[in-house]
Amino acid sequence: MMDIGFIGLGTMGSRIAESLIKAGNHVRVWNRSHAPVDALARLGARPVATAREAFSGDAVFSMLADDAAVHAVIDPLLDSAPKGIVHVNMATISVSLARDLAARHRDRGLFYVAAPVFGRPELAAAAKLTIVVAGDPGAVARIEPLLAVIGQRSWPMGVQPERANVVKLAGNFMLGAAVEGMAEASAFASRHGIAPAELLDVLTNGVFTAPSYQIYGAAIAQERYEPPGFRLALTLKDLRLALAAAEEVSVPMPLADVVHESLLDAVAHGDGERDLAVLAKVSMRRAEAEDASVMSPISERREGTQPGLEQHA
Repeated sequence: MMDIGFIGLGTMGSRIAESLIKAGNHVRVWNRSHAPVDALARLGARPVATAREAFSGDAVFSMLADDAAVHAVIDPLLDSAPKGIVHVNMATISVSLARDLAARHRDRGLFYVAAPVFGRPELAAAAKLTIVVAGDPGAVARIEPLLAVIGQRSWPMGVQPERANVVKLAGNFMLGAAVEGMAEASAFASRHGIAPAELLDVLTNGVFTAPSYQIYGAAIAQERYEPPGFRLALTLKDLRLALAAAEEVSVPMPLADVVHESLLDAVAHGDGERDLAVLAKVSMRRAEAEDASVMSPISERREGTQPGLEQHA
């Protein structure tokens, strides 16, 4: 049994913390909102009033939304943190921030391990996450038993923590591209009289049988966008981080630009808080707009009002 702090109890964090509690660990929990803290307290967690109280013990896990949240919550804690503690950051953050956090922890005698995860809430609840982990080998070894109870496998990526974040951003880019591909394929097939459910049943069970294709393909086929397993707005955030990291090393990612544009389109139409599968609506909307643009000149010609031609009596 280990003494663990957990900071950030959103959809994923609360389920990960629950697995740590069920494994018999002593877990102190902190979150900005109280509802998930209260729920975990009923399972045996110890609520604490401040993030500083959670940042102690054998190790502390954090699962915050983005770079800004990490700066706001974690930065004030580092100077007074107990020497030698292992901080396991499971959030999807920028490569540059991961590099900076590693240096600042090291300067203060703290250990920083990046351990972002792949998986939706249902996989977190079942302790079947895929974990990418990087950091000091001794620190990683100390928290490996904890990772084993929240994931199906941990993939070591070396000593530099930011390497884990590179893998996570690359993976989330590929996920966005996969959903974009299914969305466009569904719009194409539907114009030829083939329903998305028919198309995706064939493709995700016969050709592209990876879990991501099957999970998001089923959501597209059923138009099931709520509750979100992975909010589209978070994918947009991750794509921006991936593009920034790509620019840092002068790597063009034209497909990422395409996916980014579709994500922006979805957010502009009010779908940012829905599941990533809602990209299907973007492709269908574009197809309908194309239909309208093709039909408009035809109807104008039928009515004798073709643009650019004067009407004569």
